[in-house]
Amino acid sequence: MERTERTAAIIHLDRLAANVENIRARVGPDVEIIGVVKADAYGHGAAGVLPTLQRCGIRSFAVAFWQEGAALREAGAKDEPILLLADTPDGDLPRVLEYGLTPTVFEPGMAEKLDALAAAAGTVQPIEIKIDTGMHRIGFPASEAAVAPIKRIAAMEHLKITGAFTHFSRADEPGCGATERELAAFLATVDALRAAGVVLPRIHAANSPGTLLWPESYLDAIRPGDVLYGLCPVDWSDWEGQGLQQVMEWVSRVSMVKTLPPGEPVGYGGTFVTKRETRLATVPVGFADGYSRGLSNRGKVRIRGRYAPIVGRICMDQFMADVTDIPGVERGDTVTLLDEELNAYDLAELLGTNVDEIACSVGKRVPRIYTK
Repeated sequence: MERTERTAAIIHLDRLAANVENIRARVGPDVEIIGVVKADAYGHGAAGVLPTLQRCGIRSFAVAFWQEGAALREAGAKDEPILLLADTPDGDLPRVLEYGLTPTVFEPGMAEKLDALAAAAGTVQPIEIKIDTGMHRIGFPASEAAVAPIKRIAAMEHLKITGAFTHFSRADEPGCGATERELAAFLATVDALRAAGVVLPRIHAANSPGTLLWPESYLDAIRPGDVLYGLCPVDWSDWEGQGLQQVMEWVSRVSMVKTLPPGEPVGYGGTFVTKRETRLATVPVGFADGYSRGLSNRGKVRIRGRYAPIVGRICMDQFMADVTDIPGVERGDTVTLLDEELNAYDLAELLGTNVDEIACSVGKRVPRIYTK
């Protein structure tokens, strides 16, 4: 990192490419990889990672909302199908047609509105059908009750169903039995729809944990999200040996080093008090950058190859680390906040959250630097 940079998230595109190849090798050439790039590619920057994903042969993408789909189009996804995984409000349905997006449909009223818009535009609008097998967010129920409304949608002249999918609720828990039940319910519903004459060109179920742990769920396509970026979505014992690499590295620099006597309170509220003569390094990153306040007096960073505990409360823009036991620390030294050793899984465990939140929390004022 250049000394002029306060902080930066370094995105290793070679690792991203290696992760894609790792995933492709495990699913085989006949299973489509739908690259999930919602939430600005899990904080990695969708526009920045898009060219690498395209070069790796990914020809289909998924985001959450139409705004993300529009941004992906503007970033260079000109012709690839872009699936909207979440709800599109009725007032935003015209944007779906404008940007050539594929919305998720899970109730007939939405389909009727889309059909009318497509008729007025003189086009046929692609849609995908969501089947709810256990998440209970959105989706037609995984049962015979779904057949009649979906068959009705399939008959709409200006809509084309390009596929159906579900989302596993507990694929990261291989011993609980939920995924087997959900997959069976999804496939039974697909069979019932096809028996009723509904054409479903593509079916998919495997999210990131499904990609790692449930090869029987690969079907026609998979939807890897966090695993693309080397973020562990399963128990660490299931992750080790998978060969995936964390793509994001987050660094900063030391802005000041000072020595305090014993008995000196540090930071807001004096939540840390020195017990010995202590050298502190100030780091110009804080919770406004997405570095969680929950790491106050708990987290650690790496400076000169050694770990330094965070002391005192993390501020909006700065925090302090104890470097007493690291010789020679000086202003300008690189501070590592996140990498493959100080990884997202360990931070998530410490904070009681998941790896996605760690990556997605890295704020917009932290520049992304893309490197091969």
